[in-house]
Amino acid sequence: MEGYCCGSEARYEVASAHENDEMLLDRRFQLFVVLVGVFVTSLVVGDIISVKLFEAKVGPVVAVMSIGILPFPVTFLLTDILNEFYGKKAARFVTWVGFFMAIFAVVVIAMAVQVPWAPLTRAPDFTGTVEGSFNNVFAGSQRFLVASMMAYLVGQFCDIAIFNGLKRLTRNRFLWVRATGSTLVSQLLDTVVVQYVAWTGVLPNATILSIIYTSYVVKLLVAVGLTPFIYLGHAFVERKLGIAPVVLGENGEPIAPPAPPVTQEEQPRAA
Repeated sequence: MEGYCCGSEARYEVASAHENDEMLLDRRFQLFVVLVGVFVTSLVVGDIISVKLFEAKVGPVVAVMSIGILPFPVTFLLTDILNEFYGKKAARFVTWVGFFMAIFAVVVIAMAVQVPWAPLTRAPDFTGTVEGSFNNVFAGSQRFLVASMMAYLVGQFCDIAIFNGLKRLTRNRFLWVRATGSTLVSQLLDTVVVQYVAWTGVLPNATILSIIYTSYVVKLLVAVGLTPFIYLGHAFVERKLGIAPVVLGENGEPIAPPAPPVTQEEQPRAA
């Protein structure tokens, strides 16, 4: 009976240790899942709504931009948090996840456009969404999704490379330098590619250049304005959630964090 009790106690201690390990792992994993979910949602929604252009008056200047710029602050923050706390491999993985989810959205939208409409939607007294309105939005958004996917891959991989390069050069200091510096270059490439692919043959070149210029300037202003929020997000993840950022060595590879000290209670008991 005594041996059974001792065995039960040992099994309980092992189970408790595994539960504690899972709790620590879950917090990091749960944050990763949330970041990926919000990132992909912002990406796909931004692509779909990009067909809408709006004007923003800044003094005497009237800027024409795509409403797809709306989710930009969210993706900007999430990209930096993923880079900072999960490293370039995880950031690249999320980039590919977003890419394939955008392809999935293109396929689903294309299928939805091709499915025949019910005859009742053509009745004069029908007040719901009609075929013309639906197709104007979603058939047009397919082109923007393709343009965005091309620009997205170029911009994201550029951002990841520059972010980690600046992090290594600054020896893991000056978060604002790598966050803003990577955005300056990556968003220039992203903006040029997406606007030219989306609007060539639809709008005059002068209008396309105007959209590129105004969109890029707005993104730069947003990037600078979000710097305090990047530090707040960094502090929240590190201090409140207890997740340490990835530290890069001189060779640019992550340094393994030191193993936590083993307390007397955690040491194995003598048989």
